Amino acid sequence: MTDRLRCAIIGGGIGGMTAAIALHNKGIRVTVFEQAAELGEIGAGVLLTPNGVRALKHLGLERAVAEAGARVGAGSCYYRMDGTTIAPVLTTDSTGWNGMFGMHRADLLTILADVLPPHAVSTGHKCIGVEQDASRCRLTFENGQTADAHVVIAADGIHSTLQRHVAEPSDPVHSGSVAYRGLVRADSVPSWPAGISQFWLGDGKHFLVYPVRRGELLNYVGFVPSAEEARESWSAPGDPVRLAEAFSGWDPAVAGLLSAVETTFWWGLYDREPLARLTAGRLALLGDAAHPMLPHVGQGANQAIEDGVALAEILSNADASTVAHGLVTFEKLRQERTSRVQAGARANGLRYDSAYADLDRRDAEIADSARFRRWLYDYDPVAEARSVR
Repeated sequence: MTDRLRCAIIGGGIGGMTAAIALHNKGIRVTVFEQAAELGEIGAGVLLTPNGVRALKHLGLERAVAEAGARVGAGSCYYRMDGTTIAPVLTTDSTGWNGMFGMHRADLLTILADVLPPHAVSTGHKCIGVEQDASRCRLTFENGQTADAHVVIAADGIHSTLQRHVAEPSDPVHSGSVAYRGLVRADSVPSWPAGISQFWLGDGKHFLVYPVRRGELLNYVGFVPSAEEARESWSAPGDPVRLAEAFSGWDPAVAGLLSAVETTFWWGLYDREPLARLTAGRLALLGDAAHPMLPHVGQGANQAIEDGVALAEILSNADASTVAHGLVTFEKLRQERTSRVQAGARANGLRYDSAYADLDRRDAEIADSARFRRWLYDYDPVAEARSVR
């Protein structure tokens, strides 16, 4: 039945491409429409956690991730700003499986793009609207072209064009911080320990580092307070000197890494309240279009990956007449979990930025957060989707 189902995915990022592979593997005809002239990702890292890697494993991609990424494992740690140990960072699920990898975003997107047939991706297609009736959806693009499909998945990010066709958009909430991000060569900081992630937490700021690209590069992110409400997801070149000044007096390890930074970019950080709906008829939202979240539990990409794999499992037996029902099932499965993750990311940001009168209490909550992490990391989107399909 599924060979008659045609799906259009708007957005060729990590979430959209994962969904495309998962649907293609179920025999569903998929076309990804990407507005850029070619597929590409920014030069920064993404931390794949065990739940995300488990989802990619269902697609047969675990080996490719392990070969292109950098495994992050034992020895990962949270510290106070002066280097005092707070607690270990959980890098496994509750069984002890270490499925955590630091990835260069471009490497991950290449892995995903290489799996799909070339004709499955149409670049230079900026979607500007969608209409639907009882049998199909019709998409319109800025280049004047149109396309029909039985189901449309909007994976077009935090500024989703199609989100308004599903739910009233929630207003962006400024976190009060900006994030400086970038990469340095690992051999430029030769004393840096390999294969671990490290978090330093201080007054209104925090700093994290983990390896990517087989350990050849170190991805860093420095979070600093800012009253400037830059455009949501907006980025611009940053000043390495100002970044180093922001963490002056911290653990010498932080200063050592920052001395190797030559270029950096900074992002305004926003999230939004959970949407009332994720689907409308034959249209579903996925990833940041559905549930934009702060990066403080490292789940933006991982939740988008879960979305795509769960969606494909739910639609695996759908046809043109039942696909809308399948999307309702998808919404029921994913909405509660992603809303909880959004809230968890916001709460963790307060911990990371030491927004506590009593830091001992903060440190105890950081240690106890391993319970929340286990709940995150134990999730299997295929098993969960099969339980509700």
